[in-house]
Amino acid sequence: MRGGYKPLGVSGETMISSMLALSPEIYGSIADEERVELTGLLYIFQRLPIGIESSRYVKLISREGFEDSEFEAIVPSKRRRNCYKVDEEQMFIEMTRGRSDIFDVLTHLTFLFIESEKIRRTGLDSKNREVRSWKMLAQINDKISKGQKFDKQVGFTYLSTLLGRTLNETVEASKSFEKASGVNSLFEIVYWLGKRSMEEHLDDNDREITFSSALREKLDHHIYGNQWADRIKDYLYENGLFEKEIHIISANLHSVMNSLFAHKVLNAKAEFSSIEDIAEELSKRGNRVKREQVRKFALKNGMAELHDNNGTNISIQIFDCSKLNSKYLAPEMGTVSNLDKKVIIVMDYAFGQQAFETMDELLKPYENGRGKQFLGVKSIGIMGKAGILSGGKGDIMIPTAHIFEGSADNYPFVNDLKPEDFIDDEIKSFGGTMITVLGTSLQNKDILSYFLKSSWKGIGLEMEGAHYQKAIQAAAKIRNSISEDVVLRYAYYASDNPLETGSTLASGSLGMDGVKPTYMITIAMLKGVFRD
Repeated sequence: MRGGYKPLGVSGETMISSMLALSPEIYGSIADEERVELTGLLYIFQRLPIGIESSRYVKLISREGFEDSEFEAIVPSKRRRNCYKVDEEQMFIEMTRGRSDIFDVLTHLTFLFIESEKIRRTGLDSKNREVRSWKMLAQINDKISKGQKFDKQVGFTYLSTLLGRTLNETVEASKSFEKASGVNSLFEIVYWLGKRSMEEHLDDNDREITFSSALREKLDHHIYGNQWADRIKDYLYENGLFEKEIHIISANLHSVMNSLFAHKVLNAKAEFSSIEDIAEELSKRGNRVKREQVRKFALKNGMAELHDNNGTNISIQIFDCSKLNSKYLAPEMGTVSNLDKKVIIVMDYAFGQQAFETMDELLKPYENGRGKQFLGVKSIGIMGKAGILSGGKGDIMIPTAHIFEGSADNYPFVNDLKPEDFIDDEIKSFGGTMITVLGTSLQNKDILSYFLKSSWKGIGLEMEGAHYQKAIQAAAKIRNSISEDVVLRYAYYASDNPLETGSTLASGSLGMDGVKPTYMITIAMLKGVFRD
């Protein structure tokens, strides 16, 4: 609203105070005044642009023409957003996915500033003079910038002193940073975080976060979602698919495609016993050729791809089921019928509030100069990753309602999926209420324990469910743009348990452990689509 703030000014200090009060599990030792949180730092640097640590000025912008400029786009490895290093001190970060995107970045930046202050305090003595460990780190950073070698073991001793961590902790953290893609070394990050903090403390060179006027004007106006949805409807209309049954699935861009085609492409010699075996084979590193074989076969047999370059970063797959051969499908789907009447639209994961924008625009009538035409939406399936409150990584959650954090909004609904649809010896399934959170900052043990143990009976937390439901219920019950009888299928698999130390999002991805629940949910959703 104001256009910007200083991280250590009045607004910034208020945000820092709030963050410390919450002490989110994902940020570990954030409240410890002496120890720098290393796992949390790796988590945020994989989601922020490389070089953010050396930026004194961060500006959040909308899509404002930088994509057509000579500036090279920097895309964080774990979050799809274009960023631009304008000069040595300034970083522009493109925000095109709504308030959740902004909330996510500001949360990470606030944590970053908290940790940078810890480094500054250990790097200066009581008279604001640089300690020896800091001077040595500055020399190491100078050698890194010149491509020169240095004694890492000696460097780790200086680094551990500045971080307030043991030598073993520092070495292990440094290895994790080296393995991560799109992230500078821990030596560089600690140096620049401390340097910028010292410059502000000693020389009044304040760090600043600003918001462009274009971003403030476009926020909540659905500009990107509208363009995205129109392109999908244009394709359906131009290819004679508009009058067919439409089944929308929000999921990844591999599991539906693989369930429909991978069995045919890879299982000619009966090499694999199940779709899960096929999926695990395709998920292995070095199997890009096999994955591309499946994709090319799919494109020749009823699948189309629409990649978005307008701002949503949500790609689309459209499956004309009339072109499917039932013999190609994964055997787990059983008997299918009426393929010629169905179209499946798979949309890649939305991010937080972006789920409302995209689904709201997609469910609106199509207008092309010939009056309004309504999509015949038969079912909507939402699959996603979520934090589980009672269970472990890889378990499945089937919601009966979504409760929106920070408000009185709640969205009960009839879920066509049930926990008993997922009977397995290794994976547990839970049914109940899901909490839709604003961002990772809610992951406070006391708050989450309240949702779990109170009459809310929360089974997990995620970021999109209530937003999707808000759009669906508005379309079905207020705008009458889709039928009130639309079938809803929601299912999540657990990517983390924020109530268990060492099992938060910052502890790492599911890896191969996520394959089985992903395909269990995918098959259940596709069975429903082909049954409807």
